[in-house]
Amino acid sequence: MTGRMTARPARRSRFTHYMGRYWPLYVMLLFPMAFCLLFKYWPMTGLAMAFKNFKIVKGIWGSPWNGIDNFKYLFSRPESVGVILQTLKLNLLDLAIGFPMPILLAIMLNEVRNKAFKRITQTVIYLPHFLSWVIIASLFIAMLRTETGMLNVIAANMGGSKVPYLEDNLLWEVVYIFIGVWQSMGWGTIIYLAAITGISSELYEAATVDGAGRFAKIWHITLPGIRGTIVTLLIMTLGRILGSSFERVNSLSNPYVVLKSANVISTYIYRVGLSNGKYHYATAMGLFQNVIGVLLILIADRTAKAMGESGLI
Repeated sequence: MTGRMTARPARRSRFTHYMGRYWPLYVMLLFPMAFCLLFKYWPMTGLAMAFKNFKIVKGIWGSPWNGIDNFKYLFSRPESVGVILQTLKLNLLDLAIGFPMPILLAIMLNEVRNKAFKRITQTVIYLPHFLSWVIIASLFIAMLRTETGMLNVIAANMGGSKVPYLEDNLLWEVVYIFIGVWQSMGWGTIIYLAAITGISSELYEAATVDGAGRFAKIWHITLPGIRGTIVTLLIMTLGRILGSSFERVNSLSNPYVVLKSANVISTYIYRVGLSNGKYHYATAMGLFQNVIGVLLILIADRTAKAMGESGLI
């Protein structure tokens, strides 16, 4: 009994000494914690709208609860199902085409021996990431517009026919995927180049002594060396498989021509929630989107661990 009583004061004195010594660090920690609580977690209380018949005059907590009626209404409408399928379609195309591109680009840049050319190339391919989607969309619309776009004007002057890049649903999807890959692959290359630099140069030297060529080194050293990074980024990408950038879709869309292809969850939430004032339906759709994203991350993480990778969690 006496030993327990002496242990508690000793533990308390260590804690008091620790806090007295490092209290400035904890004071500094209060500000980011307050920021996260105020701007990240407190707004999440608004998710209650997904289970309410929300009325603006009554507010969130004054509006009556209606259980899962909002979800039943959403998934009973063919438009909602079409929106989810279209979002899934565009994101799967983005994943299949856009995800490998930074990997290939990083490997190619790693093989470049001219340092000046390598630095210039890296700078050029990083630049699109820092442009807003409004600017990017304006540039490509000016290039691809059917009547006055630069490419169609050149094609017409050379005797060719004009192509409705932004007015045909299939062509719009091709342009959408291409612009997304162009905008993001340079930034993704930074991560893979950093992972490649972490691979021991002794492995490449030993492979050279054994007579391995460049492709053999890439296949047996570079790719296995960055496999953990690839798996981690793939898991994070799968979590956004039902997400889509509102700015990207809205800036490139034409509501009178390509509404079918551009009708994704983000634009649907904006159109239904903000334009029509049905905030509870938009909140229900957003909650469904995020829950599916979390579940996909957990499933992908478990799968990666089962295959011997470290995963995220």
